[in-house]
Amino acid sequence: MKNLDTAALHQWFKETSRPFPWRENTTPYRVWISEVMLQQTRASVVIPYFERWMQLFPDLHGLASASLEEVIKAWEGLGYYGRARHLHEGARQIVSQYKGIIPSNREQLEKTKGLGPYMVNAILSFAFHQRAAAVDGNVTRVLARHFLVEDDIARHATKKNIQALADEVLDVKKPWITAEALIELGATLCQSKPLCSFCPLKSTCIASNQNRAEEFPVKSKETQVTILNRSVAVIEENSSLLLRKGIPGKIMADLYEFPYFEGLDHPLPHHIQTLWGLQTTFVCSLPSVRHSFTRYQAHLFPIHLRTNERKMIKDFEWVHFDKIDQLPFSAGHRRVLDHFLQRIDPQMMLF
Repeated sequence: MKNLDTAALHQWFKETSRPFPWRENTTPYRVWISEVMLQQTRASVVIPYFERWMQLFPDLHGLASASLEEVIKAWEGLGYYGRARHLHEGARQIVSQYKGIIPSNREQLEKTKGLGPYMVNAILSFAFHQRAAAVDGNVTRVLARHFLVEDDIARHATKKNIQALADEVLDVKKPWITAEALIELGATLCQSKPLCSFCPLKSTCIASNQNRAEEFPVKSKETQVTILNRSVAVIEENSSLLLRKGIPGKIMADLYEFPYFEGLDHPLPHHIQTLWGLQTTFVCSLPSVRHSFTRYQAHLFPIHLRTNERKMIKDFEWVHFDKIDQLPFSAGHRRVLDHFLQRIDPQMMLF
């Protein structure tokens, strides 16, 4: 049996755990939504999104009956939009197959769209108080240090080992407390630069006792970031803007963006006229924007252009100002839009 002081960990969690809205009125639905939002996103960022989501879609039936565009719009700004699409599909699946009741059975949860191993364990643990360890990056960091796991955590075998360790150290009577406390510990004290002197597990943590905590977890080098330089055309025609909705299956699926072009070495108006036969006039340059997604960092260089032609362009649509705010945008292009709206004549926004 691996040695981890669950009593000390539980007491620490009871005294110091952060007050989050999803820790109040814990239901399977609220657990599911919060855990999906918390993936790849800081808890402090999630709070307003979670609260707004619960107002818009207070239960599973509300989410399932909403349109995908409404769901994506509610998710706007959180990134990794596949999470929102899977939530929507999963909600509809549960309504169809289980009458809107989230299953407490592992096998049924595993068959639900978007529920991977972590999410299944989180729902079983936090919502149904079953013996299941939800292992995220925080838990991996804690256990890799505590038990001095020297193998690369990117390897499948190491992940299985970490999961087995997490399963083994769960408290017999209140395993869900152990599971959540390990996540909390990794998020607050056992970060990349650990605060070992405050840790409830410092007496049994091998890496800490050997003064090697910052060496763990061992992981392979991160994928190199690719820089993208994009010229963005904010084309205005009679209080409308030219936009394109992301293609399903692509990175920015279901999100709206302005026309953009990779690394142009000649003026944007000239390129647009050559490509689409659309005559535009230069109004002004807008502030540049940096936008990171997956392994890319896009540098957006937007220009406000004006045209008198409402020409139909394949895959694009003209959207009036009074409809713009209802649409979900990719994070970078949302910032471009905000800069545009801040600079135009307020009289143009009176419909």
